[in-house]
Amino acid sequence: MLGILLYCRPGFENDCANEIQDKAGALNVFGFIKTQRQSGYVFYQCYNPEDVLELAKGIDYSQLIFARQMIAVKTFLKALPLQDRITPILDAMRDLPMGGDLYVETPEGDETKPLLTFCRKFTVPLRQALKKQNILTAKENRKKICYHLCFLDNQSTYIGYSLPQNRNEQYMGIMRLRFPSEAPSRSTLKLEEALHTFLTAEEREERFKSGMHAVDLGACPGGWTYQLVRQGMFVSCVDNGAMAQSLMDSGQVKHFMEDGFKFEPERKNIDWLVCDMIEKPKRVAQLMAKWLVEGWCKETIFNLKLPMKKRYQEAQQDIKIITDILEDAGIKYQLQAKQLYHDREEISVHISLLGNVWGKQIGHDQ
Repeated sequence: MLGILLYCRPGFENDCANEIQDKAGALNVFGFIKTQRQSGYVFYQCYNPEDVLELAKGIDYSQLIFARQMIAVKTFLKALPLQDRITPILDAMRDLPMGGDLYVETPEGDETKPLLTFCRKFTVPLRQALKKQNILTAKENRKKICYHLCFLDNQSTYIGYSLPQNRNEQYMGIMRLRFPSEAPSRSTLKLEEALHTFLTAEEREERFKSGMHAVDLGACPGGWTYQLVRQGMFVSCVDNGAMAQSLMDSGQVKHFMEDGFKFEPERKNIDWLVCDMIEKPKRVAQLMAKWLVEGWCKETIFNLKLPMKKRYQEAQQDIKIITDILEDAGIKYQLQAKQLYHDREEISVHISLLGNVWGKQIGHDQ
C-alpha cells in the first residue's frame, strides 16, 4: 500500500493537506504530501506501507472537514498502454480484498473534466473483467470495500479502495442535487445537501418534519427557509431584507426585520436553528453556541464563511469556540463539519444536543 488519497474542492488542497497531516500525526503515522494547486485532490504517502490501512481505519471520515472522499491506495500506474489498460490494472488488483462496487473517477477540476466521459465508458468493461476474475462481487454489495480508480489522465491512475461505513457513498464524493425552480435562491442546495450529509433518512424522518418550529437567521431571500417550509415547518425568518413572496404566502413564515445577532425567539426551545449569514466566522460560532446554551434551540445547521488563507486553522478555531462554550456549560452534543459540494468559501456545521438537557430528553446518543 502507498498512502491515502483524498478528494477535495479545487483550491482547498492546502487545507485538506494540513488536515490529513494533523490526523495522521495524531495516530503516529508519518509521510509526505503530493498534490498540485487546483487539482482537487491530496495524496498522503506513508513512509511505512504497513501504516496505510491502519490510517484508513483510524481516521473517521465523517470528522474530516475538507475531504470529499478517503481512499486507501495500493498503487499508482502510469503510462498504461492505450490499446489495453485493463490487463495491467487487473494485475495490480489481484491481491486486494473482494470488492462490492467500483468507481472509476477523476478529481473535480477544469483539467480533468474531459476525463469524465472516458471514466464512465471505461467502467463497464473494467467491471466485467473484475467480475470475471472474481475480484468484484457479481452483484453490488455496499457492505464490502469499494474499489476506486482515480485517473489523472487517460494513462495514469491511482488504484485503491474505500472502507464501508467510513467513506462518502457518492461518485467522486459529490452529491449532485437538482435546483428546485420554485426556490428563491440557489443557496437552498447548501441546506439540502447538509441535511442529507449530516442526517440519515431515518433521522430526517424523525427530527426534520412537519409541525416543527424553526428559526432562519439571515434568511433573505429565503433559500434555506424554502427547505424548512416545504417540509411543513413553521419558520421565524430574521433579516432586514425582503423575503420571497411565495414563502410569505405559505402561511408558515413570520418575518422579523431585525439584526440576527440581537434577535431572541418568542418561542424558546426551537426545534431547528439554521443560519447562512455573511459574517465573520467567530461571531457566528459564538452566536450558535449562545443559542444552544440558552436552550433556544435543540439542533442547528449553519455555515461559517472562511478567509482566503489558513482556512483549516480558522475552521479549527471557530469549532473550538463552540465546543469550549458547550463543554463549560456541561452540555453533551454531537458535532460534524464539512465543506460540501454546494459550499463555496465556507463550511457547513451541524450540532445536535444529546441526553437530558433543561429537564427534557434531547437527541439520540450514538
